[in-house]
Amino acid sequence: MIPKAKRAIKAKLLPWFAENKRSMPWRSKRTPYRVWISELMLQQTRVDQATPYFHRFMKRFPSLKSLATASQADVLKMWEGLGYYSRARNLHKAAQIIMEQHGGRFPKTAESMMKLPGVGSYTAAAIGSLAFNLDLAVLDGNVIRVLTRLFAYTNDTQSTKAKKELQKLADRLLISGDAGNFNEAMMELGATVCLPRNPACSECPLSRTCLGFQSGRPTDYPVRAPRKKIPHIIVGAAVVTNRKGEVLIAQRRAEDMLGGLWEFPGGKQEAGETIQQCIVRELREELGVNVRTGEFLITVKHAYSHFTMDMHTYFAKISSGRPRPIHCQDYRWVDISKLRTFPYSKADLYIITELERQLEKES
Repeated sequence: MIPKAKRAIKAKLLPWFAENKRSMPWRSKRTPYRVWISELMLQQTRVDQATPYFHRFMKRFPSLKSLATASQADVLKMWEGLGYYSRARNLHKAAQIIMEQHGGRFPKTAESMMKLPGVGSYTAAAIGSLAFNLDLAVLDGNVIRVLTRLFAYTNDTQSTKAKKELQKLADRLLISGDAGNFNEAMMELGATVCLPRNPACSECPLSRTCLGFQSGRPTDYPVRAPRKKIPHIIVGAAVVTNRKGEVLIAQRRAEDMLGGLWEFPGGKQEAGETIQQCIVRELREELGVNVRTGEFLITVKHAYSHFTMDMHTYFAKISSGRPRPIHCQDYRWVDISKLRTFPYSKADLYIITELERQLEKES
């Protein structure tokens, strides 16, 4: 089956890709730096969503040196809204390491790439094949779907064993000397034809070779164990204002989730607490102030990879104490008009949008 599939990839898939590949900004002016940034953005993000972020990021940081010399806050601000902010922090650290230890030149082997923060086997294979034409096969969600259907692979693809087996399949199918095209063609097929729910098998250049298609049930693949139910949490957050009309924001600690981002202070509701009691306790623990809660502002519903959240947000005033960073990295009093100069998570951006809306309504 491997030799047959490899012949079909070379004779059918690669010509199909040459004719049908989508126009993407990172496919032009291809450099290791541009490939690296695009690959990090495309993990967990669709091409159409990532494209404006890529343009914005490249305009602000057109070179590896400009990224390395920027502040972490600037990098996080340019990444704002993409999620998975550890990637932004890691690429910033990695850029500094490349400047300091590699003379500003991106390392050219998978082994040396994987020593950089945030660069795993997938990212190294993508950069290596696309920027340096190394014979490295990538294995992402699209490639996994194509492979499991092509070979009617029945093991749970979430298991470590399955991922190793699928990586071996990809490695054996790789067209030596043309790894970049092979990888992009496999990913493009999965993204545009071999779709999760409604695959366009009649348009697939590999349909005659595909065991999943021949079975009549291509959507039976890939096989995944049922997902465990993820927890749901309730959070209270405060928009604390002072006499100047400024708003209090806090910076999350570097080691915490969403580290380095700014937020409206608050935290998880504990058993037996009202939301208002939760906010009062969290502000005391986080910033050392006692507050009185006021009017309700907004409830933000948001889903992360490992939990979902309802964040109930209220206005508040400090009744005693002065803010100090106890369980946060820093704090600021900021005019509402300047709130967006800081980097936030998507959930906190909804709060800013509602604040701006109310301010505009009042004016």
